[in-house]
Amino acid sequence: MDKIEKKNKELLGEVGKLKRQVKILKARKKYGLVFEEEREPEQIILDCQVKIPILKEAKSKEIISDKENPVNVLIEGDNYHSLSVLNYTHKKKIDVIYIDPPYNTGAKDWKYNNNYVDINDLYRHSKWLGMMSKRLWLAKNLLKENGVLICAIDDNEVNHLGVLLEEIFKDYEIHCVTIIHNPRGVQGKNFSYTNEFAYFVFRKGLKVIGSRKINEEDVDWRGLRDSGKESMRTNARNCFYQIIVKDEKIIGFGDVLDNGNHPKKQTEEKNGKYYIWPIDVKGNERKWRYARQSIESVKHLLRVKKTKQGYDIAIGKDFGIVRTVWQKSKYDASEYGTKLIQDLVPSTSFDFPKSVYNVYDCLAPIVLERKNAIVLDYFAGSGTTGHAVMLLNKEDNGNRKFILCTNNENNIAVDVCYPRIKKVIEGHKKWSDITKIPANLRYFKTELLDIDHISHVSDEQKIRLTYRAGEMIALREGAFIEVEKNEWWQIFRDGTKYTAIYFKEDKKKLNELVKKLSKLKEKVVLYIFSWGKNEYKNEYTEYKNIKVEDIPEPIIDVYKEVNRLS
Repeated sequence: MDKIEKKNKELLGEVGKLKRQVKILKARKKYGLVFEEEREPEQIILDCQVKIPILKEAKSKEIISDKENPVNVLIEGDNYHSLSVLNYTHKKKIDVIYIDPPYNTGAKDWKYNNNYVDINDLYRHSKWLGMMSKRLWLAKNLLKENGVLICAIDDNEVNHLGVLLEEIFKDYEIHCVTIIHNPRGVQGKNFSYTNEFAYFVFRKGLKVIGSRKINEEDVDWRGLRDSGKESMRTNARNCFYQIIVKDEKIIGFGDVLDNGNHPKKQTEEKNGKYYIWPIDVKGNERKWRYARQSIESVKHLLRVKKTKQGYDIAIGKDFGIVRTVWQKSKYDASEYGTKLIQDLVPSTSFDFPKSVYNVYDCLAPIVLERKNAIVLDYFAGSGTTGHAVMLLNKEDNGNRKFILCTNNENNIAVDVCYPRIKKVIEGHKKWSDITKIPANLRYFKTELLDIDHISHVSDEQKIRLTYRAGEMIALREGAFIEVEKNEWWQIFRDGTKYTAIYFKEDKKKLNELVKKLSKLKEKVVLYIFSWGKNEYKNEYTEYKNIKVEDIPEPIIDVYKEVNRLS
């Protein structure tokens, strides 16, 4: 680097400092969350002004258990770098973001600028809020219009986080759920803490939270036969019919009985089958709660009950509206978090993992009806979110995918998260009911590509970025299998399409590649190196299977926006 370039870099650094100071002045307000965000800027974010995050696949960690299943992704690296990459690959594509960030307890459980933050740090809360704020802004870009952010937290930062969410997600609903995760309690000076919280954030006016599942032992059963006012047969003709039972199971329903006919008793037996009428113990002809034309739609909610008169029918819903206080034995973080990980990955330890059922129940009301949902966790830790997504797929044959992002501090990525996901796929004898789930996984690491500054990327650096962007583009297109690579191009495929990248400014081989791709039956997305934007947008329209995209300017534009938000 010559003296002029060095001086320019120093000037750009000074300009950056001035911009941050202006940002602080603009942030002063009469009401809202104010914190010393720039007192000690996060070095990782400053680095991204002169470095560009990219991805490199760790081929040795690939897991393919079933080619028919979708590909899940684990990204090892700082989550700021991972979110920067995902702003290019997955903008507006994520259904649910679930995060369980450091709780900032003051017990040296997380680092800021490579130093543990303890209880004596006067700027402990500012550092935590600064870290969270920058990542939440980037995460917001990834959510679909009907996407949901879920953030777990405890009492140390629950109030600060709530105000921060209000500031970042201005046109969103924000709901806070209480979850009893430690029935034994953590002893404080005045209280024993048994709960934590989960914020649910989504756009106003949308119905995105579905029903919660109710365990069979918790179902509230009631008689299917109506009672009280307007419960007589004469009040609803179509609600008087037989329910047919054999071996104490419902096997069918009779037709509506004509008004002039009257059964002799409530339960009639013929050839081992029992025909049950909505007649009460006093012999009054009442009605079922559901008309004949709709009763079969709720058959799965019915059960047969033996009585002195014969049989009766009860109805109980195994679903209900999601409540704001959750209490279930399976939320116990010790039993279904710590002990589960100790069994799946016995050679390692991990502090304070979530119960897999806690995360499952956070995701389920949103994604049960979205069988192709993409779920992101950028504080992935021990991989509980990935496990919960696989468990959802196991139960209903879904095709949901997860993206897990975690650093490798204390080898958490390679010694805990990855082995845990691998063991869930392979199976574990003790936990056979929630493991041995076929799934595929690609493992990536973030790397940093040096540039002069994000506001000025040289031509040489643009070319270098293009050569290194292949796996990032493969993730964007969901086509992971590399089928060809030479000095001119790279080609990936999946089951339905191909993705190709033409690297060079020199276009003498481009037509050769285009002809090669045009012969494919599948659709192709072709990324072509260009200095500007949309240079080749209208090229090759005669080939119906080829769609053209630019590279590298769209990537650089994304990183400029990421830098602006930070």
